[in-house]
Amino acid sequence: MSTKIKISIAWSGGKDSALALWKLMQDESYEIVSLHTTFGEETKRVGLHGIHESLIQKQAESIGLPLDRIYYPASQSNAAYEKMMSSYLDVLRKKGVHHIAYGDIFLEDLKKYRETQLDEKGFKGVFPLWAKDTRNLLGEFLDMGFQTLVCAADADIFAEDQVGELLSQSLINQLKKPIDPCGENGEFHTFCFKGPIFVKPVVFQLGETISKNYTFKTDDGEEHSKRFWFKELRDLDLSY
Repeated sequence: MSTKIKISIAWSGGKDSALALWKLMQDESYEIVSLHTTFGEETKRVGLHGIHESLIQKQAESIGLPLDRIYYPASQSNAAYEKMMSSYLDVLRKKGVHHIAYGDIFLEDLKKYRETQLDEKGFKGVFPLWAKDTRNLLGEFLDMGFQTLVCAADADIFAEDQVGELLSQSLINQLKKPIDPCGENGEFHTFCFKGPIFVKPVVFQLGETISKNYTFKTDDGEEHSKRFWFKELRDLDLSY
């Protein structure tokens, strides 16, 4: 009998990591030992998703896997992030884990970056969704009974009242601009709360919708600003 490969999955709480996890669960080659999520040290929220760690913990509890929480400093510098992840990989190695799974689909630069960082620590990346047609992936995700809502979105593409809606092909068709069906270019992010990986749905309450501007530089050095909508999802067991 062959020994299963121990693996931890990079968990954002959204549809891509949920679908990647489901596919790994169907693969007898792997033993999924944990989910791991990076949170802002001060905000206790998931990066561009804006989801509070308490709801990510509830996802993990319903899935039945331990959640490793990794906190990054407010500076969000690349060096600080890499140091933080390097330390976490050391923790996994002591548990006999040498593989990390991601929900990436077609961003070559990101995949290469992940693989380079993992290789330096003697780890391997696993990409269950890689190079799949994103329209087909969205259809598969919805057909399996997953439910996820848009928790953050590009304000140039989504109207304010579309943030917080359930993700569907109908919603994608209503948007102001054509986008990748899985939002692989960063057009939107989601929170998955129901589906075949969960013992029971994750319960939450919809809060207000807020907007936030991000400033960034392109490769040519030009500075740009981008506005995103965020839908507050409230954990009913917390007061914040």
